[in-house]
Amino acid sequence: MVVIAALYHFARFPDPAALRAPLLALARAQGVRGSLLLAPEGINGTIAGPRAGIDAMLAHIRALPGCADLDWKESRAETLPFGRMKVRLKREIVTMGQPDVDPRARVGHYVAPQDWNALISAPDVAVIDTRNAYEVAIGTFAGAVDPGTRSFGEFPAWWRANAHRFHNKRIAMFCTGGIRCEKSTNWLLGQGVDQVFHLQGGILKYLEEVPPDQSLWQGECFVFDQRVSVGHGLVPGDAAMCHACRRPVTPADRAHPAYEEGVSCPACIDDYDEARRARFRERMRQVRLAQARGAVHLGEGAMPEG
Repeated sequence: MVVIAALYHFARFPDPAALRAPLLALARAQGVRGSLLLAPEGINGTIAGPRAGIDAMLAHIRALPGCADLDWKESRAETLPFGRMKVRLKREIVTMGQPDVDPRARVGHYVAPQDWNALISAPDVAVIDTRNAYEVAIGTFAGAVDPGTRSFGEFPAWWRANAHRFHNKRIAMFCTGGIRCEKSTNWLLGQGVDQVFHLQGGILKYLEEVPPDQSLWQGECFVFDQRVSVGHGLVPGDAAMCHACRRPVTPADRAHPAYEEGVSCPACIDDYDEARRARFRERMRQVRLAQARGAVHLGEGAMPEG
């Protein structure tokens, strides 16, 4: 079985570019694939490979400045969910666009998965999903508010326009693995909201630890690799990915007349002209040829949470 490790850590990296080559070389030597982001504020990403390879990568990351207490979440898959290994340099490891946000200074109250149901069931609590609309569309917590954002960077403007809706409410926030909540709760505290909570370990930890018969989760959780979605126990879900727009597509979406594998889906059918769709069809042809040879086409990659 392939081990998949989803991780992030906020730390001060004065020269993140210097960290890139050793990480990439180690991953290649250990047969590890995936995607990591490096920025002055830390590291974020998902990697997959053999047990020994993942252990070597995690040990290397824990040895980076300020990363000794790195936490991560593991799951399993029968095949590698990535086609290659990428280590990229970014301004932020999850883009919010708020220069004063610093999760190392303070964040909201962490809530363990076992305590989450009680919190979000309280009448004075407003539950906010900090993920993008395409992620929310395939699964979320019962009663959660969907901001309808296309990217995490839109969240501050959404909050400013909607803060009045949550007067005298405690705010409970969640995301896939926890990283977006580190920033969003820090930002809300800076806006004067003092009762802010977030799901420790994110949806992935909740789905791992909370039994289905006790769960308030509805649907599947989008993940940033070729599994596309997972359910309780972190087993792969039923969603696939539209390789045109990178959004998840459900079985119902795939039965829609607008769906053409690798070319369009109901969400993006009007976004591209016929010339672009022709290029998508050629790319899909190359993917199928690679699959027939037992190879992985490099266009099949994914991205870290953000």
